[in-house]
Amino acid sequence: MKRPITTLFMLMSLDGKISTGATDAFDVDQDFPTLPGLCEGLHQYYEIEQTTDLWSLNSGRVQQKLGVNEKAFPETQSAVSFVLVDNHHLNEHGIAYYTHFAKRVVIVTSNKNHPAYHVSADNLDIIFQASFSAASMLETLYHQFGCERLTIQSGGTLNALFLREKVFDYIDIVIAPVLIGGKQTSTLIDGDSLMKLDELHKLGILKLIDLVKLEHSYVRVRYQVIG
Repeated sequence: MKRPITTLFMLMSLDGKISTGATDAFDVDQDFPTLPGLCEGLHQYYEIEQTTDLWSLNSGRVQQKLGVNEKAFPETQSAVSFVLVDNHHLNEHGIAYYTHFAKRVVIVTSNKNHPAYHVSADNLDIIFQASFSAASMLETLYHQFGCERLTIQSGGTLNALFLREKVFDYIDIVIAPVLIGGKQTSTLIDGDSLMKLDELHKLGILKLIDLVKLEHSYVRVRYQVIG
């Protein structure tokens, strides 16, 4: 199967959390800048983010938390194309926001009545899937849209689907110097736990590529997925 080369790029705590708490009121982008010991080095994550691929995948839920359903439309357009996996978190304004912001926006949905169907824009496309398949979506992105490399920055549940379908190629993680805790708080990979020993092939086996000590006790670690 021809598909984009994928990289999971995320910011997480030392104990693997990608949020500061268990509800949508908590968010690392909003909370880390307010915390001494975290705010000083946070800029490094965003600087690295600017060097990632020209195709980026996010979830509609994450974008809803960032406020795109209410934000004023941006005045300048990004060079990045966005893939948004969403069934019910984005409204028409949120979709239109991305048509103003992104070079191209592709909505992946299982909702036949998704608001994206009511938005008209030359740079908007929709991939409908009766049930989500990461592998099928990636193949479509490659063949229909010329996406050759894709950075994935989604939530733990969606990340788990990519892991179980074996479609992660690289992992690029910035580790913040903090412990968050809480088993209900989202982690890098959530989803259902494996229940049978014959499912061990669904693990993601990694080979270390690089480990960099950043400033203010942040660390960047990069892996290739080898199994």
